[in-house]
Amino acid sequence: MQPRSTEPCGAQRLTASLSPLSTPTETELPAPYGLWMEIASSLPQLIASRQLRSRLHQVPSRIPGVLGQKSMESCKHGKVLPRNLAVPFWEVSQRLGLPPILSHADFVLANWKRKTPGRNLDPIISLPGGESLRGFILVTLLVEKAAVPGIKVLRSRKPAGARVRALPRCCHLSAQPLHREQTGPSPFMALPPLLSWRDNPAMPHGLVYQGVSEEPLAYSGGSAAQSSVLHAFDELLGIRHSVKTPGHAAKEELMRDYMPPPHRAFVEEIQRAPSLRQHVLSSGNGKLCAAFNQCVSALTDFRTHHIAIVTKYITTAAAKAKAGRGEPADGAGPPPGKPPSLLEAKGTGGSHIFRFLKSVRDTTREGMISA
Repeated sequence: MQPRSTEPCGAQRLTASLSPLSTPTETELPAPYGLWMEIASSLPQLIASRQLRSRLHQVPSRIPGVLGQKSMESCKHGKVLPRNLAVPFWEVSQRLGLPPILSHADFVLANWKRKTPGRNLDPIISLPGGESLRGFILVTLLVEKAAVPGIKVLRSRKPAGARVRALPRCCHLSAQPLHREQTGPSPFMALPPLLSWRDNPAMPHGLVYQGVSEEPLAYSGGSAAQSSVLHAFDELLGIRHSVKTPGHAAKEELMRDYMPPPHRAFVEEIQRAPSLRQHVLSSGNGKLCAAFNQCVSALTDFRTHHIAIVTKYITTAAAKAKAGRGEPADGAGPPPGKPPSLLEAKGTGGSHIFRFLKSVRDTTREGMISA
């Protein structure tokens, strides 16, 4: 998708020069969109009570400002997004330069507020999943925040050697939120929702956006693979993820289409820059080579921690659900921790999670420079 604008979005609060997090200036839409905010703030309750669709049909057919002026049509098919949602969603996404689906930038980078001034954080908008989903959002957010020093190193004008020596600590800092979640006592967590119209067995052809396209459109759901932080580190270190499994070879590049335009431009700028790896190799400096390998090792460790978290909170959770623990009462619907059987091996973006994550971790390790 070609963006109409490259204006910064709320995601840049975390990847610019922010430490600690600054207080977001706005957490709600203006008054004309009050009904939208009311529905968004009540999503878990509306979904649980099966009232969401009826509430959405109450949205006015004419929406002020840039959000379109198409008439509302009822949605009689589960794989069709009704016009009164599809058209404004598409137009706003076009203006932001993002695909019309809930992405990492939407659900994590721009979806936070201070619970109390200067204190703990909370998501602005949530989905069913309770504390489990809240933790999922906030841990991902804290990884982004912890990466800020590393982004500053990437943007600095210091000599290459100084930047290489500073990066390992930055990568270790980024892994700390994952490490705390991995080792700390945590309750059985729910599988995060699969919000993807691509690689989703329940929607093999994608989703029809009424008033936008007569054919179904397929997009990948929000995933940490859409974060510009790890893409930037990979580009700096010259790591290429040539995933050997079919269908994944272009995944890393595809995920960049889901980044806010300024983030995508930043990653592409690093990609175009002279190769740091070649500089280290040609220097013949053993200490510089060792520092470079420490960077690669720290990034590998980060991805190992990520795999451990996925094992604990997705794979183990799916196995427990499959074993029949916590079965719901008749008519109650599936419990938060019981994913549909077709989705047990998939991540939030719809990928085959272990096959992808392990391949990415292994190719990262292969970026080490041999002695």
